[in-house]
Amino acid sequence: MKFPCRPFVVAVAVLIFSFSAQAELKLAAIFGDNMVLQQQQRVPVWGWSTPGAAVQVSFNGQTKKTHADANGRWLVRLAKLKASAEPQTLVVEAGETKTFTNILVGEVWLASGQSNMEKPIGKQPGQKPTFNAEAELAAANYPQIRIFQVEKNLAAAPLADLEKFHGWQECSSNALNSISFSAAAYFFGREIHTNLNVPVGLIESSWGGTRIEPWTPAVGFKSVSSLAKLKQIKISTNKVSNTRPTVLYNAMIAPLAGFAMRGTLWYQGESNLMGTNADNDYLTYADKMMALVGGWRRVWDAGNFPFYFVQIAPFKYYGGKTVRAKSPEMLPEFWTLQSRSAQRIKNSGMVVTTDLVDNLDDIHPRDKATVGHRLALLALNKTYGEKIISSGPIFRKIKIVGDKAVLRFDHAAGGLVSKDGQPLTWFTLAGADGKFVPAGAKIVGDTVEVSAAAIAKPVAVRFAWNEAAQPNFFNAAGLPAEPFRTDDPLK
Repeated sequence: MKFPCRPFVVAVAVLIFSFSAQAELKLAAIFGDNMVLQQQQRVPVWGWSTPGAAVQVSFNGQTKKTHADANGRWLVRLAKLKASAEPQTLVVEAGETKTFTNILVGEVWLASGQSNMEKPIGKQPGQKPTFNAEAELAAANYPQIRIFQVEKNLAAAPLADLEKFHGWQECSSNALNSISFSAAAYFFGREIHTNLNVPVGLIESSWGGTRIEPWTPAVGFKSVSSLAKLKQIKISTNKVSNTRPTVLYNAMIAPLAGFAMRGTLWYQGESNLMGTNADNDYLTYADKMMALVGGWRRVWDAGNFPFYFVQIAPFKYYGGKTVRAKSPEMLPEFWTLQSRSAQRIKNSGMVVTTDLVDNLDDIHPRDKATVGHRLALLALNKTYGEKIISSGPIFRKIKIVGDKAVLRFDHAAGGLVSKDGQPLTWFTLAGADGKFVPAGAKIVGDTVEVSAAAIAKPVAVRFAWNEAAQPNFFNAAGLPAEPFRTDDPLK
């Protein structure tokens, strides 16, 4: 793993860390007591000291030496480490000595997004706790899981180091509660830890109500041709708000870039869907996902690390008390854009949540344990190579046979099922006139046959094409089918 050395990062580092001849030794804020270092990768360790100072880093029998550059910045890379639950010590020397203790080696994941990623297990102002919150917290003592939380912050340019954060802590009910740590991230990490039997480090950097653009680095926008308007964005220090492109990345992600980790979890999208009725800006979300993921991978310079994300849940954007969408079909359109992101982005995957809604008037579904479980299924299958089913049925192709549309799906291993044993729900069918009507659908072998009395010659099928859709179409592994349309004009 190469540490990113971008000109703008170096420039900011010079502004922030103007060291005198007696500058103190400092490590980046992400390093500290109780942390988890990533196994099976070279591990960068970096910080600042007196320009030209000799620096020595010792860990796990390794000793690495370097000198601080003219700006006081230094970096070493530890050789690949083996997973270890035995607490170890990191010692850094450069005229003075910094010692960090109780360090484990295992799997490290970064979790980011808006309020559904931010939502903790327990109570939060204006929100209900997750299901079984009291029992979950009481059982949340996992000393081999370590949590680190980046606090909300904004910056007009990428910061060299975090300014606001809660340092590494052993996972416990008190630790989770005290910093309101992400429930989805915790449940994911717990499952990775118990399945792989290795320590797990979880870094949360999220902010409720935020769009995707503020989380995206400038280099990400530059890599996607359709986002020309966002390529030239420049943020003045007196116009920083959490709606501006790059400002959350600058303050809450850039200082982490280079820290050795396995991959990223992402739960966001509601704010890009809401309030965009006039210009249909939400239709560019798949491109913005490409910019986000491509940008993060570029600054980490660690290849196409795993990126797993959550499809936003059914909610009354149009049919609720406050109208936030132009039609009840706006959310399904957005779902297809999220599905397209999973198809386009290498080494990625998406969790479907159409069955996890406890209240269509609440944009924050309470079942975050299942969200974490499904994210873990993706990681265990696609990243760690376990032979398990990690996705529900995904539409593959349609064939018209007489007055029926016959559908085939990927991820149908083990069989297609109705979760509640009732006829399949939320299928609609259209003929040549393009007018969709409710349709009957039944599982026949490894296919679904869709028909409607009013449609003699079907042309297209839509599934779960309404913001309130909570279908019963699953595979035998208990995972829900992705919403889809066969007449997709967005391709």
